[in-house]
Amino acid sequence: MKRLVLLCLLASAAPAAWGQYFETWFTGGESLMAAGGLGSLTPIAGNKDDVELTNGHRFGFRVAFNGDRLIGHELFYTYNQTHIRYNQLTPIVEDSMAIHHFGYDMLLYANHEGNRFRPFAAGGVQMANYVPPGSNAFYGGNLKFGVNYGGGLKVRVAGIWALRLDARQYLTPKPFDFPLKSGWLRQNELSAGIGVVF
Repeated sequence: MKRLVLLCLLASAAPAAWGQYFETWFTGGESLMAAGGLGSLTPIAGNKDDVELTNGHRFGFRVAFNGDRLIGHELFYTYNQTHIRYNQLTPIVEDSMAIHHFGYDMLLYANHEGNRFRPFAAGGVQMANYVPPGSNAFYGGNLKFGVNYGGGLKVRVAGIWALRLDARQYLTPKPFDFPLKSGWLRQNELSAGIGVVF
């Protein structure tokens, strides 16, 4: 009987002992474009913002592994719904398009695992597949590699359930080959998510 009681106590303590080693998340939020100009339809008398990407929404999945007390590793995929806007045309034309992000981030936590509130800083690399109208993720996309950084907060709610808030900026070379294109695209993420942590 003593062994059964001891086994039950150890099993109930296991989640606390493991802390938040493995996490899966579903997130959603806003995608805000900064420096979203992609160039112009004409190289003469054009402007670098004649063709631009607009703000949109996003949703995605994250999987985190927290092997060290203050350091974690996260893989992610996000789908971004945006529009490509042609400001030179009269009337202005907007076409729906998608951006698929795949990437890795290293997380640096402000406190140790097991805490209910865990602020963190994040930084890493990603590839972004810009899919114009009439194309799909497997054919006709424009693939770019970049970096991202930001931070957020994870909150253990009850049992294995947790919530998170994220703010990130994704930097990639601008897609497509419009005349007058210059600089990098800065895409900002504001999102919230729900997750299961073990």
